[in-house]
Amino acid sequence: QVQLVESGGGLVQPGGSLRLSCAASGINIRFKDMAWYRQAPGKQRELVASITSSGLNYKESVLGRFTISKDNAKNTISLQMNNLMPDDTAVYYCYLKLSSLTHYWGQGTQVTVSS
Repeated sequence: QVQLVESGGGLVQPGGSLRLSCAASGINIRFKDMAWYRQAPGKQRELVASITSSGLNYKESVLGRFTISKDNAKNTISLQMNNLMPDDTAVYYCYLKLSSLTHYWGQGTQVTVSS
């Protein structure tokens, strides 16, 4: 059974940093496409960053501030978020894609950026 468990969310002031982690179990993520999405209240879920066989991809508004990475030894992916802004406030979800028909989501972790 595949499971994704996020951690690392919390409350941070504008300009601060957080590091999100997603631990995968039930599957080896070494060659799998994975991503971070987020969903703010009243808005659609959106892609923040992805790590795939084609490389790294970021939402334009987080370029230069967020970094996605994968640790194959720990079977985890991470999202380092620097210079956080209030607009980054959302629930962040880890995503694993196995095929066009099969994918998994984590339960989400809340990130709140506020003074």
